Amino acid sequence: MEVSNTLLGCDYIDLWKKNMKEWDGTLSKRMIYDEAEEHFWNSFIEKKKQKGEDYINLYAYRVQEELLTLVHSKDSVLEIGPGWGNYTFFMAKNVNHLTCVDSSQSVINFLKEKTEKYHYKNISFIHGKWEQLNMKQRYDVVFGINCYYRINDIGEALLKMNNAASRLAIVGMTSGPEKPHYIDLHRERGYSIRFRRTDYIHLQNILYQLGIMANCKIINIPSVTAYPSYDALIQDNITKIMTKGYNKGEVEQALSRYVIEKDGKYEYPYTFNAVLLYWKPIYDRFRPDK
Repeated sequence: MEVSNTLLGCDYIDLWKKNMKEWDGTLSKRMIYDEAEEHFWNSFIEKKKQKGEDYINLYAYRVQEELLTLVHSKDSVLEIGPGWGNYTFFMAKNVNHLTCVDSSQSVINFLKEKTEKYHYKNISFIHGKWEQLNMKQRYDVVFGINCYYRINDIGEALLKMNNAASRLAIVGMTSGPEKPHYIDLHRERGYSIRFRRTDYIHLQNILYQLGIMANCKIINIPSVTAYPSYDALIQDNITKIMTKGYNKGEVEQALSRYVIEKDGKYEYPYTFNAVLLYWKPIYDRFRPDK
């Protein structure tokens, strides 16, 4: 079904496709080649095992709290792109059954190992790309968080989520704003900054373009990054600057507004967000035969 037509004055599906490119106009190898994506996840999972396989991102706990308000204990749930399991096992503990879909065999193997290790009986797996799967079964809830970065046919993928859910579809993404010193350098000094090119607002506009009025829940995630030295602080906070020959003094001045020094160490408090877009599925307009 054609889903790109819009009356909004902007085709957000087309904009998504354009913004999948890097700032230099290229696509990363992970975007293009399945082998590169698989290699990334295989390496990532191996490193994760060395650090402790039960680690999840700290921000995920806040997202889990909000997800818990949207699911029911009797639900059958489909998770798209579980990655290393930020939400997988939490969800399995709180619903009747969880099915995970992922394009990476390394991810599937890792999650299967944990499922067997901790004796979960209500998790099953599907290996494949979400946008290429022929989904015949419906689930009470379909959700995916931070799994859209490689999906070119984003409109079709979101409609497939809509059609696979019987009660609720949930799209999640960690979001900005960017660290404030980058914003200051851009606005006050004219620096070119490698800002994020896709964000939740694009997905919400795409859903609106498709005729889906999604609820939006914004979750504040306070964080503090600690640095053992001043050099470490600087090196970690210039990575998004694209301006060649930038002035180090200007960067230091911008950082000084936000950084706290304690006993020779440096802390950068920064609040970003996670966003959940969720809606009751609409079927009459999105049947495959239309």
